[in-house]
Amino acid sequence: MHDKTMTELAAGLAARTFSSRELTRHYLERIARHNPSLNAFITIAAESALAAAAQADQAIAAGTGGPLTGIPIAHKDIFCTAGLRTSCGSRMLDNFIAPYDATVVERLAAAGAVVLGKTNMDEFAMGSSNETSWYGPVKNPWDQTRVPGGSSGGSAAAVAARLCAAATGTDTGGSIRQPAALCGITGIKPTYGRCSRWGMIAFASSLDQAGPMARTAGDAALLLQAMAGFDPRDSTSLDTPVPDYAAGLDADLTGLRIGLPKEYFGAGLDARIDASIQAAIREYERLGATVSEISLPNSALSVPVYYVVAPAECSSNLARFDGVRYGHRCGDPKDLEDLYKRSRAEGFGAEVQRRIMIGTYVLSAGYYDAYYLKAQKGRHLIADDFRRAFEQVDVIMGPTSPTTAFPIGAKMDDPVAMYLNDIYTIAANLAGLPGISIPVAAVDGMPVGLQIIGNYFDEGRLLNVAHRLQRETQWHLGVPQGFEI
Repeated sequence: MHDKTMTELAAGLAARTFSSRELTRHYLERIARHNPSLNAFITIAAESALAAAAQADQAIAAGTGGPLTGIPIAHKDIFCTAGLRTSCGSRMLDNFIAPYDATVVERLAAAGAVVLGKTNMDEFAMGSSNETSWYGPVKNPWDQTRVPGGSSGGSAAAVAARLCAAATGTDTGGSIRQPAALCGITGIKPTYGRCSRWGMIAFASSLDQAGPMARTAGDAALLLQAMAGFDPRDSTSLDTPVPDYAAGLDADLTGLRIGLPKEYFGAGLDARIDASIQAAIREYERLGATVSEISLPNSALSVPVYYVVAPAECSSNLARFDGVRYGHRCGDPKDLEDLYKRSRAEGFGAEVQRRIMIGTYVLSAGYYDAYYLKAQKGRHLIADDFRRAFEQVDVIMGPTSPTTAFPIGAKMDDPVAMYLNDIYTIAANLAGLPGISIPVAAVDGMPVGLQIIGNYFDEGRLLNVAHRLQRETQWHLGVPQGFEI
């Protein structure tokens, strides 16, 4: 059953070929067998999953089920889940059980999805390799000596290894698209404000966005349909109608205007990945699209701008974790100052501490104008580049990552080298644009992802463009060796 897409699973459930309880048990058995080596899940919710599956079977029998009813999924452990631990991959929240569901969790539950558990992640979503988690690194199922990407690496690895039908992720600087590329799955970051951030533990509030991670663009469309929409509880949520994403998947691509940023095909990009992306572009030309070179002249600012803005916002957001109200508290504090210092020093890992310190510095008196204000000006320049580009083209394409998945531990001692893994993905977050990554090739047995960036609220077009390529190719159907059965 795990070899089927969500659409195929939904058809099997509707036809009573199998029940949701049987399907859920099947995935739970796969998690029990494979998770000890992959470390993709932090929490497994077997009891509640089976109870939800039983309810789904009743809904299907009554004819009230929808396309997600009874489908087993997983949530990145950054989304609050009532009665279930929400750790954010951190010792700081190792004992935290949320009293409510995040809006994304709530909406997927209302759609009938069955939650198998919570997936591993870089601590507080800070990382590009899923190595900063308090619970240890996640392994890439294509090669368990390599990283799955981050911060949504647990979700990406779980979907790639067929431990769940799909999963949620969050993307602050590429944290859905980059692990999707490194694990050979489909991952979409919607327009900022398209999916509610309520109940999603904040890293950088002006950048974070929830999105689906699945095997195919068709599956991602079904998930996004349930996740998207206005939420009055989230001040960053935008009240914009949500189209029927599945209805537009097969639209013709004749006349589609594709832009290739010359800045995305230069130094630092693996030549074999370059060739793979160009081959995918030629396939789009065969499908009727036209291709032109464009320029995003301020794209070089993306990494430095991001690593001022994101740490500044994380410094503010993580101030609430002080050992007083919830989360980790040090033992036997001498006084309030000792409580704060030791609780935070013990609760936060090295990467989180590094970003808090950088963020506090750039926001401090005397440095705000020199760093934070200048970074915000750079952010506007990056957004203006995209605005001008979309006057000429419909979508922008390029590599998702400059390399395939790298060995575990290879970049942990060099934060700057680690940060450069997100060089092609960060700009979309800074501009608030939607982007999707789909598998289009393999280099030395490791997946290669194509990134497609669209204009604001153009997720439907991105899913259509991705789906049409997946109709012509087989890369999204690949299964890592050892996870076929």
